[in-house]
This record gives sequence, C-alpha cells and structure tokens, in this order.
Amino acid sequence: MLKIVANKDSQKQAHVIVVGNEKGGSGKTTTTMHIITGLVKLGFDVGSIDIDARQQTLTRYFENRLHTTEKEHITLPTTEHYVIYKATGKKLIAEAEQDEHDRYMERLAFLSTRKDFIVVDTPGSDSFLSRLAHSHADTVITPINDSFVDFDVLAKVNGDTGEIVRPSVYAEMMWNQRMVRAQRAGNNKGIDWIVMRNRLSHLDAKNKRKVEEALDKLSKRVGFRIATGFSERVIYRELFLKGLTLLDLLDSETGVNVTISHIAARAEIRDLLYNLRIDSVTERLNEKSAEKKSSEAIAEPQAEPQQQIEQTAQNEENSPVYKAVG
Repeated sequence: MLKIVANKDSQKQAHVIVVGNEKGGSGKTTTTMHIITGLVKLGFDVGSIDIDARQQTLTRYFENRLHTTEKEHITLPTTEHYVIYKATGKKLIAEAEQDEHDRYMERLAFLSTRKDFIVVDTPGSDSFLSRLAHSHADTVITPINDSFVDFDVLAKVNGDTGEIVRPSVYAEMMWNQRMVRAQRAGNNKGIDWIVMRNRLSHLDAKNKRKVEEALDKLSKRVGFRIATGFSERVIYRELFLKGLTLLDLLDSETGVNVTISHIAARAEIRDLLYNLRIDSVTERLNEKSAEKKSSEAIAEPQAEPQQQIEQTAQNEENSPVYKAVG
C-alpha cells in the first residue's frame, strides 16, 4: 500500500504549476520554459522539476542555456532545477511507485519552503509520476494544438454531429486527481485548470471555429478555463538549441536579430502570464507595464496634437500683444 507523505504546512508554500498533456508535440516544454523565464524576470524565486526523465527536454533546455551563457559571456535568468527519474530495480509495482512518490515529494517539499513558484514539466504519456504531480498542482496548464487530433485527448467527438460524446483519457485523469487532492488532509484549495490553444491560425477557418465551440462546451462540462497560447512561429523551435526564450532576446545581448515576429511572440507570453490569474503575478506585470510607459514618456515627450498647435497659433495672432508687435 502506498504511504502518502503530505507536503508539510509552513509559513511559505510555493505555488505549483504543472504543464501537462498526455499527447506529445503540443508545446509543453516550450510553454514551461517561457513561464519559468517570465516569472524569474518578474522577480520571483522559481524552482523547476522535470519528470519526463526519458526525454528530459526541459533539462536539455537548461543545459543549452548554460552553454550560451558561457559562450556569449552573458547572464541569463535560471532556476533551481531537478530531474525525477522513474524507479529502477524494483520487483513490485507498488515498490516502484512508493520510491517515485517519496523522491518527488522530497523535492517538492524542499523547494516549496524556499521558492515562490515550482514549475513541473511532464511526459507526453500517462505515468504514476505524472498523476502524482497533477494531484499536487495549484495550476495545471494543458497546451493543445488547435485541431481535433489534439482535442481527442480531452474528449471523444461524434464525427457526424460534432457533439461531445464523453470526456477522454486526460480529462478523466484530471478529474481523478482533483478528487485525490480534495480528499487530501488539510487541503481546501482546488486545481485551476487552463487549456491553452497553441498554433492558432490567424485565418478565421471553419475548423478553428469548430474546435473553439467544442472547447467551450467541454470547459463547462469538466471545468477548465481556455487561454490563447502561442502561434505557429518557427522562432520558438529555433531558440531551443541556444536555451533561449523570447523574453531573453530584448533584454540580453544574445546575438539574435530581433524582428517584429519576436516582439509579437513576446506579447503572447505576457498574455499567458496574465491568464494565470495569480494575484502576485498580475500585480508585477502591471507594475512592469507602468514602468515601461513612464520611461517611454520621459524618453519621448509627446508632441502637442496638430489641432492644438494650430489653435494656439491662431490665438496668438488675434491677441493685442501680437497685433501691436506686428
């Protein structure tokens, strides 16, 4: 029988964000890395855990990031990072799960009292570690590509009518882990589940509208919020080899030429951080926005509107002083 180790109460408990989807290729690691960097740049202390021990894409992202800092002699924000490996050498499934549970909970407890946020990257498949991580999340972000191929992991859809037949494997897993969390002693907070639509087309395509309608119906049925994610941009994939995020490009001498596409993508990341609806994050985003507007106003004083300039000139012409001088 699995022995549950509770995450002990303390004065400080980090907010845990799990990025999960049982389908690969949906943009989980890209989303994870940008959320981590965004939070660090807002001044938060962030820890990260990679439980996709087979691929370790997030871990390689950090390795590439370290190589870039050494090669380019620049400083990039990073995090305290850990990998949780699947149990090996255990004869019984129960023994393996107990081992994985204990090691994950140890890292979670260790980071929770020292960090503001813990961000967890999960594998694109079902596993004990993934279910465990979901059950301890405060926020779950599920990136999906904007197609019914990806939607299938959330719900089965009738091909003739387009109606939702029933929730699918990942939605059922989320429901089960919400129940596990609710039953956990001393817990009175639910999981905020966000489904993030990635690779959205800029065209008003018929398929795009159908996916949007299906997501809206399913969100009311199983309880998640819908957020707009990242567009289909090659730059997201290109940055992996350097371990960079879009948020690094405008703030550091990274050697990458910044284009309009980079700036537009950066706005997508900012919007995602707002969509987390975490008070402390929203507050700091607003502070950053106000600071930027203030600095721009000081650097470039606004000129008087043309109409106001013309009216001022006309008033001067009609004044007695102006006529006397003339």
